[in-house]
Amino acid sequence: MSALAPLSPDEAGHEARVVAHIGAAIDAAGGWIPFSRYMQLALYAPGLGYYAAGAHKLGAGGDFVTAPELSPVFGRCLASEVGGILAVLGGGDVLEVGAGSGALAAELLAALERAGRLPRRYLILETSPDLRHRQQAALAALPAALGARLAWLERPPETPFAGVVIANEVADALPVERFRVGEGGVLQLGVARAQDRFAWQARPADAALAAAVAALGVALPVGYESELCPLLAPWLATVTAPLAAGVALFLDYGATRAEYYGPERCGGTLGCFFRQRRHEDPFVRVGLQDLTAWVDFTALAEAGLAAGLAVAGYTTQAHFLIGNGFERHLAEVRAGLRPEREPLAARAALRLVLPTDMGERFKCLALARAYEAPLAGFVLRDLAATL
Repeated sequence: MSALAPLSPDEAGHEARVVAHIGAAIDAAGGWIPFSRYMQLALYAPGLGYYAAGAHKLGAGGDFVTAPELSPVFGRCLASEVGGILAVLGGGDVLEVGAGSGALAAELLAALERAGRLPRRYLILETSPDLRHRQQAALAALPAALGARLAWLERPPETPFAGVVIANEVADALPVERFRVGEGGVLQLGVARAQDRFAWQARPADAALAAAVAALGVALPVGYESELCPLLAPWLATVTAPLAAGVALFLDYGATRAEYYGPERCGGTLGCFFRQRRHEDPFVRVGLQDLTAWVDFTALAEAGLAAGLAVAGYTTQAHFLIGNGFERHLAEVRAGLRPEREPLAARAALRLVLPTDMGERFKCLALARAYEAPLAGFVLRDLAATL
């Protein structure tokens, strides 16, 4: 791995505090913790974790760029689907889970207003105080009529609602367990101290993890390493529980189970992002970098069925966006730009659909409850049968 960008003194000091906090947790646990615990602390420890502290995470100056920051075309395409669902329901609410920089909320509300299909409320479920503050600052510029529909929540609403749940690039940040297939059974890859840093350490998997790996139903060779997300099902059940009628849309990078645990991914999908750079060492830049893993969309669909939802569609991001008017929305965006800015805007938008970029790696899963109307994003190509 080539050298990552150097840290400022403040960043180095923050990393030292996060390392000390995680080190204390390892010591308290007897010298070893599961990787899921390490990932949870590195990302979400109050006041210290990557999503709970003040690091610049999103956008051109941050560690990664999500689709809403890349191009407004993403939000406009999503608004086409959301608006259609709200029209069928006769109105309703939108609940966005993990709103990132707030860019998607801003674009969705503006596009839905132009279409005459504004939701009654636009609810943002955000557990990160830092991100919540940034979202509120970014969305404060919205017209008063749109801003009045916004509300931030720390937990899902208790009152059932009809409408749409949106989770864009959220499931990939749920803590995962790492495992290796050994000669004598499944090994759990956890974290221990290694002098002044952390290191992988394998132990025989407990009964729950061994059973979860067996339940994958995939023949994995000795030495195969990967991950699975035990929090996926309870998380999905929690965020969709208030949806009485409507559709939940999950967009993220991932694959079906058969693809996820294929031989070409014998090292798993765990990745780290620091200043627009992807690498595979979770034990550097602790608390200052994002940790993610691909989403097992088969597991996500199974969790939806267990929560009383129906699979309403599964496709690539490219097909979802094209089905929701990608070309038309791109033309509208370009028409509002100065000529010299059009090529850059077009290149950014095309990244959303190109198979070599986000178009194929990112998928969209729709889960429905008391909703049977067709969804535009899955008309061109519905891959639900592959889940």
